[in-house]
Amino acid sequence: MSFDDHRVVITAAGRDFGRTLAIRLADLGAEVFLSARTLAAAERTRDEIRERGHPRVHAFACDLTDPASIRDFAAEVGRRTDRIDVLVNNGSRYLEGPDLLSAADADIVDTLASGATGTVLTVKSFLPLLLASDKPDVVTMISACGTAGHHRSDAHDAFYAAKSAQAGFAEILSRRLRPQGVRVISLYPPDFDNPDPLSAEWDTTPRGAQDALTSQSLVDCILFAVAQPRDCFIKAFHFEQV
Repeated sequence: MSFDDHRVVITAAGRDFGRTLAIRLADLGAEVFLSARTLAAAERTRDEIRERGHPRVHAFACDLTDPASIRDFAAEVGRRTDRIDVLVNNGSRYLEGPDLLSAADADIVDTLASGATGTVLTVKSFLPLLLASDKPDVVTMISACGTAGHHRSDAHDAFYAAKSAQAGFAEILSRRLRPQGVRVISLYPPDFDNPDPLSAEWDTTPRGAQDALTSQSLVDCILFAVAQPRDCFIKAFHFEQV
């Protein structure tokens, strides 16, 4: 599928999976509006994409723990386009440590704010631009940690809480936005391999039944869901954990 007519916003695209997704969507022709907590990080990804011959990419700073920063991000995007077709909620701080007492209060607050509050406010800020599209999709990278009963991660309890909040938000959002034609698509991956999409590893990373989930497969899931006819609402992708 060509994404030449898609305008996509991706949060936390300065590194890791957000960067991967931004590069792949730009390669497929999408116009990409990417953010990172610092402008320098967003610009690094932007420049990598432009070096691949894709000029339609824009970089912004957005701190998902700061409501004003989120509003400013959406406003800046709105000055450059009259619609957004896909919003990817990728930003969420990871916090490690299975002992509740192991994390400082400030780190717990930051984890919950970026993953839970940040996701809600990002959708709220971009909703007018999404409603201006004839093919609006909200994609949220949640985590297996947002699945009821999951316990196999060494993530901190606060990360579990943030991901559970994202899952609850996505569930009600899907029901309430469907009458307006907005699809809400959630992914619940366990830990996965994320080879650099600009390296040889991208094509050589094993993807067999006994191997860990890869970012290539996660990108494929997102592309598949977004490419479906508008009567097809794929709410969630859940994955077996190796």
